Amino acid sequence: MTATAEKIVAEALELPPLVRAFVAERLIESLDASSGGELSPKWKDEIRKRCQEVDQGTVELRDAEAVFARACAALA
Repeated sequence: MTATAEKIVAEALELPPLVRAFVAERLIESLDASSGGELSPKWKDEIRKRCQEVDQGTVELRDAEAVFARACAALA
């Protein structure tokens, strides 16, 4: 990683959690930009809502492997 990138990461980590989430969202969106299209305003609102729920601890997070194993077992 370049010194500039390390400096940006260090500065970003000093931001408040909600601002870091916003920055992370924008960076992730930029990676997906080549996939063919922009997220609709409804999806962006949904993503923000879900991120806020995670940040506030109002949702129960589950391990993806356990969820997929349970789903596969239900199909068998």
